[in-house]
Amino acid sequence: MTKLFKPETGLTRRGALKTVAGAAGAATLPLWARYAQAQTSEPIKVGFQVHRTGIGAAYGRWYDRTTMAAAKLINEAGGINGRPVEIIAEDDGTDPKRGAEVIEKFATQHGCDIGFGTLFSHVVIGSAPRAGELKLPYFVVSEGHHVASGMLNRYTLQPGITDVKSQVSAMAPFITETLGKKVTMIYPDYGFGYDHRDNLKPAIEAAGGEVLELIAIPPTETSFTKHFAKIPRETEVIYHVMVGPAVLTFVKEMGEFFGPSRPEIFGFIDSLEAVDLASPGLEFLEGTYFWEGHPRYAQEDQSEFDKLYREAVGVDENGASVSDPKDVSTYAHMFGCWETLYVVKAGMEAAGYAGPEDRAKLIEAVEAMTELPASAEHPQGAKIFNGKTHQVFGHQYISQGREGKLVKVHTTSIEDTFYPDEVDYTTQAF
Repeated sequence: MTKLFKPETGLTRRGALKTVAGAAGAATLPLWARYAQAQTSEPIKVGFQVHRTGIGAAYGRWYDRTTMAAAKLINEAGGINGRPVEIIAEDDGTDPKRGAEVIEKFATQHGCDIGFGTLFSHVVIGSAPRAGELKLPYFVVSEGHHVASGMLNRYTLQPGITDVKSQVSAMAPFITETLGKKVTMIYPDYGFGYDHRDNLKPAIEAAGGEVLELIAIPPTETSFTKHFAKIPRETEVIYHVMVGPAVLTFVKEMGEFFGPSRPEIFGFIDSLEAVDLASPGLEFLEGTYFWEGHPRYAQEDQSEFDKLYREAVGVDENGASVSDPKDVSTYAHMFGCWETLYVVKAGMEAAGYAGPEDRAKLIEAVEAMTELPASAEHPQGAKIFNGKTHQVFGHQYISQGREGKLVKVHTTSIEDTFYPDEVDYTTQAF
């Protein structure tokens, strides 16, 4: 069997599958034998709500690749409860109204067991109420604080990626202690940006700093120089978190505006997901800092789990497609799809999930989870799941731009990301 990793790791694809699925040798069996012990040969249908078009298209493309890679490994190792996993994808256009319509299709037309995969906050907020009404477990991969804030419902969970409030809480002390205490924030003018806006100010203040200005950018903006003039002169740190197709223009114009005399800059990698850091015009990012949910560039201390994950998804050591070095992944986020599918698998197996009548059991099984060790199932790192808030907590990474790459300079503890519970979904009736 072809090895999945370089020879020096000693970890073969067969070994990796054993680690991932707990089913040694399953991938070598014929398809009929892998699923022979299941009570039914019907597939587990995962409704994949994917941003194929709209502002989230770059993310959607890589969420798709990651999801399909995870599903492939799960199926090669025997599926879930002896049943194959079938991914049923629907484009939501990164649009809240279409998002709710997609959820409806999953439940009423496709007969899906769960909904899965949504990223952009406004789409989650527009879709989750319908998932609750239809009693369709909805596993989002969004980062938004909307799940843990209590604004959604018991059917909506985020067990594979941390939320903005936990990320910002962990980043703030590094910003004030290392870069400066007077901060100006630039953020997109919609739900995801509001999560940063609402959580950065108290986090910076708690860390001994001050937020001087909050600058909201319309999501349709294509030129940004006029907004930079609003940055107070005494600003020591610019905190930026922009997303969408115009992010490269945003970063280039910021560099042109400040030139060599600039404040310290701390960005969330959302601003440059799917963008090559060696692109012309980004030279001024040398020495600036970024939050990364999962380091795009393979680091010196790269784990075997990250190697497995990169190889399975088809990503090289620079975070680009192995078939096209210009096709840069959304590496800081897309791991959430991989990890969420494995949480679903573990939850269904713990619940003895047989069909839609067991959806409540599935949710209760996931709510009972706590520690998720770093593993092939969780290549981003160890995590702790809070069943009351339906939110996972994990390590965060800070990287610095160096010679056109990102080098990890700080890893937070999981405890750095904790905050008091704002909801207990387990008290809500199904």
